[in-house]
Amino acid sequence: MRASIVIRTYNESKHLQGLLDNIGSQSLPKPDFEVVVVDSGSTDGTLAIAEEHSVSVRIVHIRKEEFSFGRSLNLGCEVAQGAVLVFISGHCIPTDQHWLERLIRPVEQDRAAYTYGRQIGDSTSRFSECQLFRKYFPNESQIPQDGFFCNNANAALCREAWDELRFDEDLTGLEDMELAKRLVERGGMVAYVADAPVYHLHDETWHKVRLRYQREAIALQAIMPQVHVTMTDFLRYFFSALMLDCGAALEQKCLTRRFGEIFMFRLMQYWGTYLGNHEHRKLSHAAKEAYFYPV
Repeated sequence: MRASIVIRTYNESKHLQGLLDNIGSQSLPKPDFEVVVVDSGSTDGTLAIAEEHSVSVRIVHIRKEEFSFGRSLNLGCEVAQGAVLVFISGHCIPTDQHWLERLIRPVEQDRAAYTYGRQIGDSTSRFSECQLFRKYFPNESQIPQDGFFCNNANAALCREAWDELRFDEDLTGLEDMELAKRLVERGGMVAYVADAPVYHLHDETWHKVRLRYQREAIALQAIMPQVHVTMTDFLRYFFSALMLDCGAALEQKCLTRRFGEIFMFRLMQYWGTYLGNHEHRKLSHAAKEAYFYPV
């Protein structure tokens, strides 16, 4: 089997139907791939959608108290049978029927061991999140890329690489970057595939936005222990991002409608980052700017 699509779910009924519908229409023949759902205790109908869908789905369960991002992926990979392990979030939907074939192609061609695809928002997405998508997921592919940035919301990993490295089960997030870092240190390559895009549809309260960035900042300490964000950094990054987003929204003639949302998203992003990260050792100025400063 060429590929196994591993989907982590927890109360993803809003988008899972659309995701599975799209997977069922992929250009890669169905006998060439399988779908594995790793569910951590959904109560909203997610499991019924997975069980009843025309796409055949294997369901793996993990208790909420045992959940970590790395552990859930490792469980899915353990039962998967594909030569390439594909990861997509339960609230992501590919934009077309060629997503899977394009995402796994560099792995199958030995041009990279780990790939990740483009992420975009839709009309319901928050303005600032779309700005982040544009920053981290540009229009041009890099096969291979420099560095170890990666994102498992839309990614593919060589089975042999996972067998050797596996995901860190103790991290609070960024398990993708941590594995990619170890992969690159061993001479492996990561690739960015711009023509394998997905809609990434977050439906989060402001509290959950802050927790997401706080969790990732905590995990980043294990991956880049030199990172340190001060209160001055928090203020500078927040106000810089706010001004840049407001300028972009003004150009798009939506500033009045979007200002409150922009303010809250950037505040929660950088406050969460500060809370999760401020006690760590100082990072060089250049490295700090590259990871956090809005461009």
